[in-house]
Amino acid sequence: MAGVNKVILVGNLGKDPEVRHLEGGVSVAHFTLATNEYYKDKQGTRVERTEWHNISAWRGLADMADKYLKKGQQVYIEGKLRTRQYQDKDQQTRYITEIIADEISMLGGRPQGANGAADANGQAVAEPEQSFRQEPELDQLPF
Repeated sequence: MAGVNKVILVGNLGKDPEVRHLEGGVSVAHFTLATNEYYKDKQGTRVERTEWHNISAWRGLADMADKYLKKGQQVYIEGKLRTRQYQDKDQQTRYITEIIADEISMLGGRPQGANGAADANGQAVAEPEQSFRQEPELDQLPF
């Protein structure tokens, strides 16, 4: 039986996506996503814990992220967990764990000041939810 590598996150973008265009016109977007968890400690005080996730989106999904996603926006992300290694400037081997996005859905509206619509009072107006999915490459199909 094959393993399962599936990640589902709902959180807020920590920064605008940074998009690079690689050889052959392939796009890749990198951004961070913050998820919050709340619990009560032994004294009954409510504690908030924020976890930061590194997200990568490829090809058409990267172009969509570049066009529509802005810092602070709430999104739903489905993808897979991947760890890769690289050499830093001191030739030390470093590891990074990231989520490779397969689907990104924008939740609610865009944050105010991010080219979103605003009402007469300057409040952000919720736009309909939009969802984008990365279609698998032919060599990635399981059959």
